[in-house]
Amino acid sequence: MSSDLSPLQLLLVEDNVADAELTMDALQSTGLMNQIKWVKDGAEALELLLGAESESAARLDLKLVLLDLRLPRVDGLEVLKRIRADERTRLLPVVVLTSSQEESDLVRAYDLGANSYLVKPVESEAFMKSVADLGLYWMLLNKLPGTTR
Repeated sequence: MSSDLSPLQLLLVEDNVADAELTMDALQSTGLMNQIKWVKDGAEALELLLGAESESAARLDLKLVLLDLRLPRVDGLEVLKRIRADERTRLLPVVVLTSSQEESDLVRAYDLGANSYLVKPVESEAFMKSVADLGLYWMLLNKLPGTTR
C-alpha cells in the first residue's frame, strides 16, 4: 500500500490481554487491518476519541470501534453513550464485543446506538473466526457516510 493512502483503522477497547491478542491476530489474518489501536480502558478510549488534545476519530480515519462492556475506569456502555453524543463520532460504527450474555446489556447497548453486539465465543478458534468475519464485514463491505468505498 502506498503511503498516500489512508490505512484502514480500528480502535479496540479491551482490558483482557488474551482477548485483545486473539482479536488482533484474527483481524490481521484477514489482510485488511493495517493499523489497529488497542486501549485497555474506557477512559483511554474517550481521551483518544473525544479528548481536547485528541486528533478526533475523523482525523484518525477510524472505521470501527470494537468495544468491550466490562472495562476499568469508564465502562463500555458509558463510552458508547459518549461516542453517540458527540458530533465528531456519532456516526462511527461501534460493535460491542463482550462476554456478557445479559439481555439487559444487549438492550442497553442497542438503545445507546451500538451497530452490532457480538458475544465472545469461549473456544479460541470460534472466537478467531467470529472476529475475522466481523472485521471483513465492517472494514470491507460496510459503507460509511462520506466515503467512496
